[in-house]
Amino acid sequence: MTARPERDDSTARALAGTVRRLQDAAARLRAEARTRSVVDLATGILSERLGVLPAEAAARLVRLARESGVTVVALAADIVGLPTAAAGAAGEPAAEGQPAAEGEDASAGETDGRQGSEVAEGRSGGAPGEPAAGPAARLATLAPPVAPALAAEPDLQRAAGAVLEQLATSLGARALAVWQRLPGGGLCLAAHSGLAEAEAEAWSRVPPGVATPAQQVVGGAAELWPGDPAAAGPSIGPGSARAVLPLVEAGRRRGALEVLWPVPGPSLTPSQCRQLWALAELCTTLLGPVGQPPTPEDADVLLEGLLAPALLLEPQLRDDQLVDFAIRRVNAQFRDPLGRPRDALEGVSFLEAYPAAGASGLFERLLRVHRTGVPLTGELLQLVLQDGPSVPATVRLAVAPLGGRLLVGWEAANGSSGEDEQAALLSQAQRLARVAGFEEDADHRRIRWSDGLRQLFGLPAGAPPVPLTDLARHVHPDDEAAVRRLVDTVRHRRRASSAVFRLARPGGGYHYTRVIAEPVLDAEGRLVAVRGAYHDVSAQHRTEVALGATRARLADSEQESAERAQLALRLQQAILPAEPPRDVTGLRAAVRYRPAAKRDRVGGDWYDVLPLPDKRVLLAVGDVAGHGVGAATGMVALRHALRGLAVTGAGPARLLEWANTVALREPGQVTATAVCVLLDPAGGELRWARAGHLPPIRLGSDGAHVLPLPHGVLLGALEEVRYEEYRAQLSTGDVLLLYTDGLVERRDRPVEDSVDQLIRTAGAPGPDLELYLDRLLDLSPADTEDDTCLIAVRVE
Repeated sequence: MTARPERDDSTARALAGTVRRLQDAAARLRAEARTRSVVDLATGILSERLGVLPAEAAARLVRLARESGVTVVALAADIVGLPTAAAGAAGEPAAEGQPAAEGEDASAGETDGRQGSEVAEGRSGGAPGEPAAGPAARLATLAPPVAPALAAEPDLQRAAGAVLEQLATSLGARALAVWQRLPGGGLCLAAHSGLAEAEAEAWSRVPPGVATPAQQVVGGAAELWPGDPAAAGPSIGPGSARAVLPLVEAGRRRGALEVLWPVPGPSLTPSQCRQLWALAELCTTLLGPVGQPPTPEDADVLLEGLLAPALLLEPQLRDDQLVDFAIRRVNAQFRDPLGRPRDALEGVSFLEAYPAAGASGLFERLLRVHRTGVPLTGELLQLVLQDGPSVPATVRLAVAPLGGRLLVGWEAANGSSGEDEQAALLSQAQRLARVAGFEEDADHRRIRWSDGLRQLFGLPAGAPPVPLTDLARHVHPDDEAAVRRLVDTVRHRRRASSAVFRLARPGGGYHYTRVIAEPVLDAEGRLVAVRGAYHDVSAQHRTEVALGATRARLADSEQESAERAQLALRLQQAILPAEPPRDVTGLRAAVRYRPAAKRDRVGGDWYDVLPLPDKRVLLAVGDVAGHGVGAATGMVALRHALRGLAVTGAGPARLLEWANTVALREPGQVTATAVCVLLDPAGGELRWARAGHLPPIRLGSDGAHVLPLPHGVLLGALEEVRYEEYRAQLSTGDVLLLYTDGLVERRDRPVEDSVDQLIRTAGAPGPDLELYLDRLLDLSPADTEDDTCLIAVRVE
């Protein structure tokens, strides 16, 4: 009975101690609130007077307090014009072991109250008896008072005026605005020209949710030009035509340049658009920083403090274009899907470490956050980080800009255990592979099917499973025997077995299905269960059927192509003379035919050496356009036409006119080139004509000479054409060379240059014409792999 008062006394003492601590905490909070209000007021004054953003003004306040040797609160009170004591005793140095006020530099807290009072009285830093410039006075020397609308960087503001002056002259622009992106996603008016100060003040800040044209462009949309519907959104200078271009630095959109014209606005030429882009680049270079980016040490500390897996990425640029990220740091919570340690990832390219990131959309999101500076938080993503048979995992992704880098983290979308995650992965793998498992007791009292098996059978949800012994009722009649053999092997012979059958669908049709089953036996060898898996192989079956049909068609095509090539070769071999005649007095001849490099490109090149009844000799070479059987049949018609017409005694020009008529009447629109020569071996007289063909070459003691080019168009090109005929004289020992373009044609140079190079390289013919023609073929500079005909005759 005496214990209760003692417990009541201890409880009262604990409550009293708690009340005192709460009172002390409330007093500290009130003091800190007064301190905070003074510092915030001083920061606002500095922001206005220096023309900088509040974050920069706060940093300058701390820096100036350190240089002056006073506390931040004392300096703030001096700037505001309050005595230090009015700041709620915040100007006094922080007590031993107590933290300084928020926003106050730690070193500034070591100063004493005497310094603060001296600053307040304007005596700090000067000689005794002299009025010294206190911190507030020193602030006045940093920058003259400026209007809020002119709070931009001086260089950028002056550049805005110069840019507008130039655009007003060349394009008729009336105003422009330079927007700068803020860390939270909003915009601030960094500079302007041609706008009223009241309007500029009203649009000095644009919240993130206001979809102005500049906000759209900075957020990643394409640039806007006068007349674009998206340029008609709410913005500065309402009722104006406008162009909005992004200000891009190192792949990041830091702001936008907005140029205004009176409605309806100009129709800009490409050169004028390039001029605006150049001015946007100028504004980008003059755009000042927004706050101070975190140092690498700060980023490392922040990364390690995260509870979720995270990486710190640094952009990699090529030609000012972002192409990849480098993994600069990985925190301790990160687990690589491939089991690699942290040191194997840090410093490696992100796409090199995770090549599948582009396919899952992760890399695209990283690019968007880096470009726009708008963080991505809480988005669900099917994430794949490795190639091969990997299953996507649903994660909640977060990406935030950190200075010029990106902080990337993700966590599983649900808080399931590792076993549940493995089960989910297995289920997804079975779904993708179209595999479903089953297990049933020997007496069928319990049958378990995995997800997807009812869908394979075409059964509604909740329908009873089909026992293996009843499977034959659900297959094609022709496959019932195979299914019964499977059941007998598993249930009675106690061996694993498999079968492929056509599984009937309730609505009609069949699925080609493969089932694998095995018996489950107890210690005494009795059957207790059957388990296995069904695999839908319909797609594989259709592929095999299509592949078989394709192979059959391919074999037919190959056979047909081989037969056509063989036919063309036989045609060509049948019409070309096996060897030149050797019974012509006073003349020695040699011929060569080189077929095309590819069998399916049998060409229409031909030659002929024909002794005539009047002791002259017909020499001819030609080339029918095209390849294959059509070209070969056209070659037959022209060669035999010239042979038959040459016995009439007509000259080369007349023979080509008749050959042109034959080509025009030949089916298939045959066109060809040819050169026709009549040579008198006894007197050495030479007459020739040509139809678009390369001229003959005379090789004599005075060197090689290309014979003149008589006029003549292709055979089969025009009706009623006339061919010129030239004459020449061959001396004893001279060699006449006729050839087709397959000997000298190249894709990179004129054919005349190839002819000159070949003749100079081959040298004089020598006594053996056969060896000379072989040398010409070996030295041929042609690269078209076309067929070639050669004729060489020597007057003896």
